[in-house]
This record gives sequence, structure tokens and C-alpha cells, in this order.
Amino acid sequence: MSFPEIPYTKSQLLDSYGPARIRQAGAYARAVTDFHAGRGGLRARVQGEAPEPYRVEVLIEERDGAWGIDGMCSCAVQVNCEHVVAVLLAGLTMRTDASRRGPIRRVDVLPVPVLTLAMHAASGRARGYTVRPAGRAAYGTLSFDYAGIDVRPYSQATLLATADGTMVQITRHQDAERRGIATLLAAGMTSNATRPVPTHGTAVDAWYFADPAEWTGFVRGVVPELRRGGWQVRISADFPFDVTPVDEWSGSIARAPDGWFDLEMGILLDGHEVRLEPLLAELFRRDRRWLGGGLESIGDDEAVALRTGEGARLLLGAGRLKPVIRSLIDLFAAFGKDMARGRLRVDPRDLGRIAELTATGCWRFPEGESSCEGLPGGVPCQDAGLMPPPPGLNATLRTYQREGLDWLQCLRRRGMQGVLADDMGLGKTVQTLAHILTEKAEGRLDRPVLIVVPTTLVQNWRDEACRFAPGVSVLALQGPLRRRRFSQIGAHDVVITTYALLWRDHAVLSQHEYHFLILDEAQYIKNARSNAARAVRGLRARHRLCLTGTPIENHLGELWALFDFLMPGFLGNAREFGRYWRKPIEQDGDAVRLALLRCRIRPFLLRRHKDTVARELPAKTVIVRSVALEGAQRNFYETVRVAVRAKVRAAVAAQGAAHGHIAVLDALLKLRQVCCDPRLVRFDGAGATRQSAKLDHLMAMLPSLIAAGHRVLLFSQFTQMLALIATALEHAGLRYVTLTGATRDRATPVGRFQRGEVPLFLASLKAGGVGLNLTAADTVIHYDPWWNPASEAQATDRAHRLGQGQPVFVYKLIAAGTVEERIVALQERKATLAGRLLTDDGNVLPALSVAELDALLAPIPGMPGAAPEDDISL
Repeated sequence: MSFPEIPYTKSQLLDSYGPARIRQAGAYARAVTDFHAGRGGLRARVQGEAPEPYRVEVLIEERDGAWGIDGMCSCAVQVNCEHVVAVLLAGLTMRTDASRRGPIRRVDVLPVPVLTLAMHAASGRARGYTVRPAGRAAYGTLSFDYAGIDVRPYSQATLLATADGTMVQITRHQDAERRGIATLLAAGMTSNATRPVPTHGTAVDAWYFADPAEWTGFVRGVVPELRRGGWQVRISADFPFDVTPVDEWSGSIARAPDGWFDLEMGILLDGHEVRLEPLLAELFRRDRRWLGGGLESIGDDEAVALRTGEGARLLLGAGRLKPVIRSLIDLFAAFGKDMARGRLRVDPRDLGRIAELTATGCWRFPEGESSCEGLPGGVPCQDAGLMPPPPGLNATLRTYQREGLDWLQCLRRRGMQGVLADDMGLGKTVQTLAHILTEKAEGRLDRPVLIVVPTTLVQNWRDEACRFAPGVSVLALQGPLRRRRFSQIGAHDVVITTYALLWRDHAVLSQHEYHFLILDEAQYIKNARSNAARAVRGLRARHRLCLTGTPIENHLGELWALFDFLMPGFLGNAREFGRYWRKPIEQDGDAVRLALLRCRIRPFLLRRHKDTVARELPAKTVIVRSVALEGAQRNFYETVRVAVRAKVRAAVAAQGAAHGHIAVLDALLKLRQVCCDPRLVRFDGAGATRQSAKLDHLMAMLPSLIAAGHRVLLFSQFTQMLALIATALEHAGLRYVTLTGATRDRATPVGRFQRGEVPLFLASLKAGGVGLNLTAADTVIHYDPWWNPASEAQATDRAHRLGQGQPVFVYKLIAAGTVEERIVALQERKATLAGRLLTDDGNVLPALSVAELDALLAPIPGMPGAAPEDDISL
């Protein structure tokens, strides 16, 4: 049989392409495969220098009585290259072989449409289709299977050579082929088969969508229909739109023999369950938003692609996945690569996290197993009704105090530990005494309760116990004679010791087991490496409790120290806590981790504010008084500022910002002292500067306040400043009492002030900030600000507490334009650290930065003759 589709001879090819091109093409002619010949021309593959064979199309048309030949190749030359000539030579060979082989196999069957979907390297545009991403695009190719022989649509090929060299004559069923083409067009696809697109290593006929986003719907909706209609649909491994939507997935929570919870996540795929943990591990590696602080930037409607080990692609809605990530983000981060190999494990004390998971509706406990008693709302103590106060309690508990007692009792019943973190003045002491009395009344107090307190509060606890719980026997271990009372520890209901003595007496105290171990002003153990912190962790007790109005004063590490005492390991070790919680929250502002940390500690921390549970308290008004430094004091401030700034720069340059801490504190201390009174500073020229704008302002305020009948409570960080104020008061004839760390008899000055014998109470912030009830005061003056707003708030609460019957005015004296003004600004920002963790609003700010130090040591604005500043940052 002849080849009517090949109307050329070898001599004509020599004339057209020349001997050199023919010799070059001859080497490739032996590498021609998939040769198709038809009325419209030739199609074949040619193995060249590239890994993949080139695709060649040769169009043969009659033009004005002659034959025109145009060849196109997927190689870089593209037009009439040596690969095109190789196909023309192969056509001549095929025609000769056909004449030698004699009979040709004939095929006459209905074709099966074959659609192949893949990603291809491509260049240029395909009729409006722009390749995205650069150089890569999703294409479909269409062919028709005639009894195992693929034939392209639009071609006129009928005589073909198979791989074994057999010649096959195919009867083309054009109607069936046109129906297949129409099906793809009806699905919204576009074909460039009649005008091939220049490509590299791919078929020159392509089916595509102008908008690549339409591929997902096509694969999900149309492809199953095509397969049901008898089509063959082949999808390559790199085709990105071959996904299985996952609408439902579930997690299981099982209690392991060691009491921990084992978590597993899975989906049902083709009748069998697929574990999600390894899929998520791979997702987290390629998309850092999930664990790297960008979770909230992921839209709920964003599609998340996951790939199984078998190559299947799953599509999950981000909105369904995000709540789980929020609840397990630290576990995912800690597990890392191991997440694919083992189960996620949750601490049995992590009730808040488990409650968050169960609330999503995706997690189930094994049949017959409780979901963990006490989980509603993420708070372990939600028992119905309020228990009555215990017999023998000489106090009427307010509603919130009864709720606090219920909470403490609930923790005890469930073997849990906690932090009672009510505001100062809300009665943490009386709630704790009621808790102890309840234990005694119900026969459980078969061993003593050990309460550790600051030294200044020993007498206060004895007095409060005698007043509110006279039926409780109390032993105070204080002073040099305390050793004589060591033998009496087991015979008392309550034993009181101090942080200062705890580690000294640890050998004796650790010989006993206690019913409760209670830390009052528990922020005293915020430094976990201190002697007291180490000693208290070694004591044995059935239950542990922390009392503090300031669970966080400066940074989250203080919160970790409390929980490491209460529940060691619950928040990891110090290094893990820093990596998974402190750095993301304090430095990166990670709201997701902040919310989860709040959720985790919520069941074990009860915090109420005066403005919500004690509305009967009178109003508190805070007034900031800016006092301008003048003359010699102003000039002296600038002199000191320039000097200490130079020292700080040198220290930071030598040791780094993280290790220049001592130099920074010393610099700020000197500047604060200048603001209070230059006589406080050990610095050349300080003694000659007698001006003190703030002392002058104070002495102008006090006579009028006292004359109007106000009772004033005045705080300062510096006991030497209190001495200077006392001297000024004596010169003015104003009566006062003083309380500092050196005061042995605290009861006398407190009693004189409360009875109205003196109108003014001077106190150092450290000594007077805790353990005092000074409700006779209606005015509080902070002579100098301190970094920690919580410390100032505690001091203010000596007056603004239950029992106060009149409005309280709080004055803060600030030296204008100085480091004090900048401290106040930092106070407002620091206060959010505690507020954001313990409540649901605000943002956590990072620790003091180099830029903030720069600002703190800046000159007073408008200072005439101020020393010039260079541009070197601290």
C-alpha cells in the first residue's frame, strides 16, 4: 500500500534542506518513535539531547499545484529544525517498509476518549492563557484509543506504525471524536490543538482553563462523570488540582494507663482511616504560618492541601483546622518531626485544653469513658450551688468570697492545685482561713497547714486567724527562739513561717507532711533559682495553693515559676516555656499562643477585680501631677544624664544589651534620685544642689490636704527620701508616723494612724505595699514612680480596700520630661502583660528594649545648653 500523505522524495528534501542538514537529521531519524501519518501531515517524537523526546508536527499542504511543508518542534529552534527533517526522512523509510511488509493490519472500533492531565513546562501564551507560575502550567491532552493505539483529534492520520514496526490502518470515527471534543468544550475548557503552542517537552495540543482556579472544580465534578461515561482519565503525580475534599474528620481522646491523654486524628478515605498527624507535620514544614505566629492571617475559607504517603491529595478547609491548631500549637511545635511517628499526649491536668478540643465537636472519647469530670467551660469547679461557710468562721463572706471558698474546695476534692489571684483588698486571707476551717470541720485536717509569708505579714496572719478563725491553733515560727517550737509543729492546725527562714529551717520543715502548703504573696518565689523557691519545692503536701494579687509583675517567667511550684512540668521546664510561650508572646505578639496559655491556666487560677465583684467600694481617682525641674536641679539632672548615658553605652558595647543590666539599673537609679531630691545621689556636685521641685510641691500640698481633714498615705521607694520628707514635716509642724523595712513594731504606727492620732503615714513601697489595712486614709501620694505598676497598685490598695467608706484620691508626682515621665509610659505598657494573659483584651508587649533605654536616657525636652547627642544607639 502506498503513502499518499507523503508526496515528497529524498532528492526534494536534499534540494530544500541541503546535504549537511540531511546528514545531521539522518542520525536522529533512527530515534523517531510514535510516528503517525495522515492527510494533513506527520506527527512523531524524536529523542534528542534533552531527557524527554521532542514533539514534532509536520503540516503538508498543497499550495498552487505544489506541496508546502512546515515543521514545528518543541526544541529551542522550534521551526524546520533537524528533528523535523528526521521525521520527514522517517516518513520515507516508513513508506518503503510498508511496501515491503505487504499486508497492513486494519482497525475499525469505536474509540475510547483519553484525557491526560499534567503540569508542563511551557513558554509564551496559549490564546490568552498566561503560564503561572512562570514556566509551569496545568494542561490536558486529548487522544482517542483505537484498540490500544492512541490517535490525536484534529489529525487526519489513518496509517500508523506501532512500536514493533507493524503498520496499522485505522478507520477513524469522526463523530465519536467530535462528541469527545464537544464534551470538553461544554465543560468550559479551551483547546489550542489547531494552533500549537511552543512548549518544551510537552504535547503541542493542549486543553486548559483561562482561569487555573477552575481546575479544582473540574477535577472534583467533571472527571468522575467522564470516568462513569467510559473515558480514561490519567492524572500525573505532579498535577496540583487532583484533590479529594475532606468534609469530615475526627479525633479520638483516650486515657492511657499512666493517666495522660493520647490524641489521634484521622479521616476516612476510600473506606479506611488515614492518620492526619504526619500530613499536618508536612504542612507545617512547608507553610510556616501555621506554627510561626501567622495562624490568624490564614482565612477560614482558604483551602489547605495535604498529601498522603500514597500520593493522594486531600483538601481541608482552614476554618475546620484552625481551632485544633490553636489548642495544640505548642504540642505540634514540640513534637516536630516526631509528630509523624507517635501520638500527641496531653497532661491530665491540662483540662482547659481538653475542654477546648471537645468544644470543637471533632473529638470523641472511647465509648463508655467519661470526657473527664469537671470540664464544662474549661473551669474545673462549676459545682451547683454555694456551700455554706464553715462553723466557727467569725466573718460574713460576700458572694464572691463564698464562690472563692467553693473553688478552693473543688480544687481540693479533685486533687488539683491553684492560684487565688484576687485583687488586693478582696479578702484572700479570710477565704483561705474559711478553706482551712472547712477542712477541720469535716475531719480532714489530720496534719498541719504550712503557710509561708513575707516577714512583715507574720503578725497580720496571726491576728487575722485569731479574729476570723479562733478555733484554729496557730504556731508562728519567727525570731531566734523559733527553734524551741519546732517540736510543736505536728500539734498545730496552722504553722506560719517566712520566706527568709524557710531555707534555713528546711531540714526541720521537710520532716513533716502537710495538708496544705500555702504561699502568701507568692510572687516572692518568682525567681525559681532563689533559696526560698528551691526550698519550698522540696516540701511535701497534699495540696498546694498560691495567694497573690500580682501573678505577673514583669514577664511571663514569673507565672511559670508559680506553676512550676504548683504543678511541676505542667508548663514544661524554663527553657521550653521560654521557647514555646515567652518568646512568641512577649517578643512576637503571638495572640494564638497567648489565648492558649490563658486557656491552659484558667482552671487553676481564680482572679477577680474590685470593680467587678466589690462595687460597694468607693471610687478611686488617680491624678498625675507633673512637676517641672528648675534651675540647679534641672542642670544637675542633665549633667548626671550625660555621664550615666556614657557608662551605659560603654557597658552595652562591652557586654551586649542583655548583659549591661547592672549599668542600666545604676544609671536609671541615679536619674530617679535626682528627680526626687539631688541629696539622694552619690555624685560630685549633688550636695551643693539644694533644690527639690517635688519636695517643694509636696510641702505645698500637704498642709492644705491635712487642713481639709484628709488622711494621707505617702509612699516612696527611697527610705532616705522619707527621712528628708520627715525633716521637712517637722519644720512645718506636721505630725506623722513612719513605716520602713527597719521598723520593728509595725502595729504602733498603724494603730496611731487608724485611730486618727496623726494625719500622715509615711511608708516605703516595699515595707508598706503588703499586709496593711489603712482604710483611715482617703488620700494616697506616690512620691516617685516605680517600673512595676502592680507594686504601686498594691500600695494604693492599702487604703482602697474593703472597709473603706469614702472616695480615695491617688496622686502621682512626676518630674516632667525626665526618666520618671518615661517610666509612667512604660508602666502603662507593662500593665498589659498581666492584663492580656488573665483577661481577654489588649496586647502583650516585649520586654524593655534597647530603643526604650535610649528613650529613657534622652534629655529633658527644650533643655537649654543640653549636651549634644550623637546618633549612636545604646
